[in-house]
Amino acid sequence: MEKAPQNLEIILKYFADFTPRQLDQYGALYDLYKTHNERINVISRKDIDSLYEKHVLHSLSIAAVTEFVPGTTILDIGTGGGFPGIPLAIFFPEVQFYLADSIAKKISVVDEIAKALGLTNVVTQNIRVEQIRNQRFDYTISRAVAPLKDLWKWSKPLLKKRPATPPITPTTAQFAPGLICLKGGDLAQEISGSGTRPSIMEITDIFPEEAFKEKFLLYVPA
Repeated sequence: MEKAPQNLEIILKYFADFTPRQLDQYGALYDLYKTHNERINVISRKDIDSLYEKHVLHSLSIAAVTEFVPGTTILDIGTGGGFPGIPLAIFFPEVQFYLADSIAKKISVVDEIAKALGLTNVVTQNIRVEQIRNQRFDYTISRAVAPLKDLWKWSKPLLKKRPATPPITPTTAQFAPGLICLKGGDLAQEISGSGTRPSIMEITDIFPEEAFKEKFLLYVPA
């Protein structure tokens, strides 16, 4: 494997076997986000030097617990600066990602970053998720966008019907179709009010880093 940029050490602590192209793409993220963030604030400016840990690695917690097979379609709801969609699109180059956000200036940055990285498996759209019609996805993903109740209300009509086989759980190599979201803090009341019974994984069980204390991955099957 080619020597990676120093900033990628936190990523390579947990993942190996990236192709040279993937290493180049991950390595390019810092300069791309730093440049665009000076024009349009898509992530907190105080976090830019922690981009690889707080944003890229956090997004890749999804990749650490499930394997998306080639041809899978995934909708990133409220992608903001492109998280978790952009890091996952690099990780899964044969999976199709649809990155949607209602804020035009943010989605324009995400579009420019995807093009600069040569991500042919990314489609961006300036749209509210409630306005998406006539499309169905294998999964919806989201990172700290809205309460679980809303995420599930938006996701449910957009998810493909699950085949009539035993549901796949997070303890296996692949989730069944559903919603996968990244959240933080005390989620008891939010989950109680959502009408769902998600599987919950602590991010520190995946990546034992101080930055991920009280951060969780939630999975709701379709």
